[in-house]
Amino acid sequence: MRQVLDVIPVIDVARGEVVRALKGERSGYKPIETPLSATSSPADVARGLAQIFPFRKLYLADLDGIEGRGRNTHVVPMLSQALPRAEIWIDAGTGSRSAARAVLAAPVATLVVGTESIETVRVWEEIVAEAPGRTVLSLDFRHGEFMGPEAMLADPSLWPSRVIVMTLDRVGANEGPDIERLQSIVARAHGRRVYAAGGVRDRRDLDDIRAIGVSGALIASALHSGKISADDLKEIAGR
Repeated sequence: MRQVLDVIPVIDVARGEVVRALKGERSGYKPIETPLSATSSPADVARGLAQIFPFRKLYLADLDGIEGRGRNTHVVPMLSQALPRAEIWIDAGTGSRSAARAVLAAPVATLVVGTESIETVRVWEEIVAEAPGRTVLSLDFRHGEFMGPEAMLADPSLWPSRVIVMTLDRVGANEGPDIERLQSIVARAHGRRVYAAGGVRDRRDLDDIRAIGVSGALIASALHSGKISADDLKEIAGR
């Protein structure tokens, strides 16, 4: 039996609206236009995603939080209502233990900490100590460069049980996943679950990353375009 791949839809929110992410160039993100939803409201988009597949996880990139404009705290209850059985992974630019505690106050929340938001390893250790089992580390890359303290990439002992490999310049770019980097992280992860983010275009890409030991994928564009279908999800996600 082939390994089940955990497919996690991504919702990027800026100023209360879902936006279409492209290559990590956040200043140029526009409100999303998608056949899954009549509006760019987070709740409407989440309900549209729920019509495709009963996703058990949803990834929220709170771009206002990441860029220091304040968190979209009202969005989490909306998403939870639209996908009542889903665990919501939240990246809100968390860079301190107090900020982590605020995100984790929502019972459905799993905290995602991007290395681009971490100043030092010590800060990371303080954050992850708040709730190790509910914290995911995102190893962030742009144009081949690692974003964050180098020790976070060099020392896998710092990684929690779930790790995202986020290739920002491949997000929405239709370029395919960064297979070489994913292979390198999987080889060093020592049994941790590794998730691909950025570049997944279609079912073939899902099969390719599963074949190298990746446990899951964060996806947006391919779901909205229909290049990954409900039938694909049923087959590859095993439910």
